[in-house]
Amino acid sequence: MNKQQQQSTQAAGCDFSLGERVTRAAYARPYKPKQGEARHRPLRIYTLDPSASRLDGAIATVNVPYEKLKPGPKGKLFLVEDRNDTTNEQYEPADLNDRHQLITDGFPPSLSDPRFHQQMVYAVCSLVHSAFRRALGRDIAWGYRVAQEGEAPGNPDPARLRIRPHAFEDANAYYDQDNGELAFGYFRAGEDSDDLPGGIIFTALSHDIIAHEVTHALLDGLRAHFFFPSNRDVPAFHEAFADLVAVFQHFTYREVLTQALKKSGGKLEQAKFLTGIAGQFGRAINGKTSLRTAIDFSEQTPDGMAHQPRRYAEAATEAHELGSVLVAAVFEVFLVLFKRKTDRYLLLATNGSGILPAGQIPYYLIDVLAEEASDLATQIQTMCIRAIDLCPPVDIEFGDFLRAVITADCDLTPDDPWAYREAWITAFRRRGIYPEGLESLSEETLCWKEPRQKVPPVEDLSFSAMRFDGDPSRPAGVAELERQARAIGALVTQPALMEEFGIVAPGDPRIGNDTVTIPSVESVRLARRAGPDGVIVFDLVAEVTQCRTVNDPEGPWEFYGGATIILDPSGRIRYVISKSIASERRLERARAYAKNSDLWHLHNGKRVPKSGMVKALHAEKRKKK
Repeated sequence: MNKQQQQSTQAAGCDFSLGERVTRAAYARPYKPKQGEARHRPLRIYTLDPSASRLDGAIATVNVPYEKLKPGPKGKLFLVEDRNDTTNEQYEPADLNDRHQLITDGFPPSLSDPRFHQQMVYAVCSLVHSAFRRALGRDIAWGYRVAQEGEAPGNPDPARLRIRPHAFEDANAYYDQDNGELAFGYFRAGEDSDDLPGGIIFTALSHDIIAHEVTHALLDGLRAHFFFPSNRDVPAFHEAFADLVAVFQHFTYREVLTQALKKSGGKLEQAKFLTGIAGQFGRAINGKTSLRTAIDFSEQTPDGMAHQPRRYAEAATEAHELGSVLVAAVFEVFLVLFKRKTDRYLLLATNGSGILPAGQIPYYLIDVLAEEASDLATQIQTMCIRAIDLCPPVDIEFGDFLRAVITADCDLTPDDPWAYREAWITAFRRRGIYPEGLESLSEETLCWKEPRQKVPPVEDLSFSAMRFDGDPSRPAGVAELERQARAIGALVTQPALMEEFGIVAPGDPRIGNDTVTIPSVESVRLARRAGPDGVIVFDLVAEVTQCRTVNDPEGPWEFYGGATIILDPSGRIRYVISKSIASERRLERARAYAKNSDLWHLHNGKRVPKSGMVKALHAEKRKKK
């Protein structure tokens, strides 16, 4: 169903529509192993990229969630289609159900065998998808545009994201929202590369690039208009979030982590192949370093936390450079908590001095440090992913993300014995990342609040009224999803409540000569979160947006508002996280951004975002180098 085919309905207030993504959750169904079937499929991958040493754990056998696969591989969520647009070649698909591959953990790592490349992208995408699914406690639907049957080159399957390991010859890889695919390029290394000059570099063999791109696709599935570039933080947030997921995935590979701790003397901030992003790719382009890094230590003080990090206001507006400020802030949270949690082991190992002697760290200490680092990295990654449910549906800012993290953590861990939230607040404050509209940075002020008005519980959205498909994370079907969305639409379009949810009725005097669409209910999803004490918290997460056409003399352009609504199992509204479509401050900021950003252009007399923000971002980065 395309945008023009959205269902429109009417409640006691004004009309509203059901967005095309409302029913997507009915198709997001990972394979459920039957009794007696395996739970995992072991497959070999590069944990970093082909340039890393085997002695550093560069090759690992990972446990991918088991599913029945057709050649490709083609499963319930991913379809690997290996077509090369540059050479018009179609490569032989990997058959992971072949008996030989089943008993040898798949194809062996290889630069020359396309079937291993296909296995690599499938395995890493599956692992990242599983991390999101665990964090959110539900199945995750894709958000790409579903093509009409026979339309080329689009993707007509709403359930399977297409992955193309050798899509084109170019130093690029991206998530293509319009065609419903991840496209990975290949290219020849520069003459100053410390790898083989002129050798072929495959982005589909870079663990970080694969994890980064599939994260873009997963974020797109979580929010309908999250990619809409309305301020400089939007593209920067997407790039930063994808980098963070990629970096924290490094810590899931025990041998990589162990070797990093050995080489760095237990100082993770000095373990470059853990903190670097896309090492081989970066060196092939610039001949020196990884593409990006999670560390922002200055050259003068590379080994301590007392350095003065780069501040938000000082960063360039280019998405990757601005995003690096957010990446460094979150990674500092990880480093601070790692030190806080491991100091006791160092004190025991050093008779109270806390200073390790020169030489090799004892094996048992390395093992303990690796376990703490791995568990903590998973926790921080989970905090980041869970926070997306508590972000506004549009116009994301770094400060919004901080508020979402703090709110979600307060819900699950009220006492916070290790002061996680203090570490988050401090890291953001040190970089000058402040949420707007707050008079202080404290846990109490950062947490999202209940609605300003008293809103009675929505009985139609209580768990007692909802129907599930055996598990609360799975709605019973399309009809149930539409029923839930209509209940949200009836709530938000009540005239007395519309301002609460950041939307307006057509003809509202605050928007002058501009026009607005009727509000659209984009999604209604369940979130299931487990706290450290085993307590399970259930919430319903709804997303409502509205589009305003701003009639400027230079040409009309679109501006979005709306709200994320969090309801508890009784149907009571816990939080409303809104971005008002009538906000003049937001409008002026978005107007300036649309006029000056390379992500916008004039098309047929209208100012519009360029198609495919991720692809445009990567092209912008290469152009500015």
